[in-house]
Amino acid sequence: MATLFAAISIALLSLTVSEVAEVLAERLDEPYGSFVLTFSAVIVEIILLFLILLEAGNNEHAMETVKGGIISAVIVDMNVLLGLAVFIGGLAFKEQEHNEDTSSTYTTILLVASSALLVPSILHYTIGDNDALAKASILIAAVLFVFYIAIFIFQTKTHTHFFKATARSRMFKFKQRKEEEEGHDAEEEEEDLFERMNTTFNFIAIFVLIAVIGYIAEIFAAEGMTLVSEYDFPVGLAGLLIAIISVSPEIITAIKAAKNDQIQRVINIAMGASTVSIMLTVPILLAMSYATAHPLTLDFNTLQIGALILTIILAWKTTDDGETNYFEGTSHLIFFTCYAIVLAFM
Repeated sequence: MATLFAAISIALLSLTVSEVAEVLAERLDEPYGSFVLTFSAVIVEIILLFLILLEAGNNEHAMETVKGGIISAVIVDMNVLLGLAVFIGGLAFKEQEHNEDTSSTYTTILLVASSALLVPSILHYTIGDNDALAKASILIAAVLFVFYIAIFIFQTKTHTHFFKATARSRMFKFKQRKEEEEGHDAEEEEEDLFERMNTTFNFIAIFVLIAVIGYIAEIFAAEGMTLVSEYDFPVGLAGLLIAIISVSPEIITAIKAAKNDQIQRVINIAMGASTVSIMLTVPILLAMSYATAHPLTLDFNTLQIGALILTIILAWKTTDDGETNYFEGTSHLIFFTCYAIVLAFM
C-alpha cells in the first residue's frame, strides 16, 4: 500500500509540475518551452532512479532496475507518449504536419547516443573486465555530456528553426480558425493559479514540488524494492513502471497538444525528453553513483539496447516525411506492448 500510494502521489505531483511547466512553456518560444517541460520530467526521473540506486546495498535487484529505468524512459517517451499523441491526433485531424528537420535531427542524435551506449556493453560481454567496464562507462558518460552541450548550442543558437513549426503546419490554420469561431469578444476562460502568477513564482513552485516528490520517492524506492525481492517481480517490468510514472505528466501534455493540432510540440517533447534521458540522466546518475558505495556501470543487456535502437528506427520511419497519422501511432503502441510482454516474462 505504501508503494502504491507513493507511486500515485508522485504521478499526481508530477502532473502539477507539468501544469506549471506548461504555463512557463507558453511564455517561452520554442525550443525553450519544450526544454522546460522535458527537464521538469527528467529531474523527477533522476530523483526516482537515484533513490533506487541507494537501495543497491540492501537489494540485489536495485542496480538492474535503475538500468532498466534509464532505457525504459526512452522506450516510453518514443512509443507511449509519441504513439498515443500521434494516434489521438490522427483520429482528430486525419493527418498532422510538423517540421521534418526536427524529427530527422533528433533521430540522428538518438541513434548516435544509443550506439555510444553499446561500447561498455560490448566490453562487458567480450572482455569481461570489470575495471575496463567502469572506465569505459565514465568515458562514454563524458562523451554523451559533451555531445549534449553541442546539441544544446545547435538547438538554441545556430539552428533554432529546425525545432519550430513550419508555415505549412496546420497549427497556424487551427489557431486562426479558432479565433474566427470564438470571435474577439468571446468571454475568456478563467485563469488558474499558476497562470495568474509571475514566472519567478512558477519556477519556485516547480522546485518546491520536486522537493516533495523527492521525499515521497524515498518511500517508493525502499518499499518498491522490497516488493520486487519478496514477490519475485520482473526487474525489467519494475524499471518500465518507474519510467511510466515519471513520464506520465508529459504524456498528458502531449495528448493535449495533439488534440489541439500542435504535433510539433509533441515531437519536441517526445524526442527532446528521450535525448535528455540518455545524454543527461546517464552522466548525472553515474556521477551521483560515485558518491555512494555502488558505482553505476553502463552494461545494458541485449534486449534493452536492441529495443532502444529499434525504437529510434521506428520513430525515424514514422516521422521522417513531416506527417503523422493514427496508423503510425498504432505502430508505436504495438511495439511498446511487445516490449512490455517480453519484460513481463524475463
